[in-house]
Amino acid sequence: MRFFATIALMMALAFGYENVSAKEFAALAKQKDVVLLDVRTPSEFNAGHIRQANLIPLQLFQYIFLGGKGLRDKKVLVYCRSGHRSAEASRLLESWGVKEIYNLKDGILSWKAAGFPLQK
Repeated sequence: MRFFATIALMMALAFGYENVSAKEFAALAKQKDVVLLDVRTPSEFNAGHIRQANLIPLQLFQYIFLGGKGLRDKKVLVYCRSGHRSAEASRLLESWGVKEIYNLKDGILSWKAAGFPLQK
């Protein structure tokens, strides 16, 4: 049992970003000075996105250095379809010095399942 607790703690420390539920993500998105990033493809974004999201596809994300663009002191919320691409983007943001990063656990699929609206 102690072994599993140690592994869980190590995994939590390995990620500087926090995975949050759709409900927590929605509450964070309502706060001031929050940057909301959608790292899906343009066609996925156009099919429906979270209000006020900025589209930066993960394929381009790694080539754009955002850390020096005023994000270090802001809450950055990141999402994709299922949470995998946004986790990768969150790790990049962390490596660029961004301190508060929130990844939508299970992506926009969880957002829709929770009944939150999308904008087209």
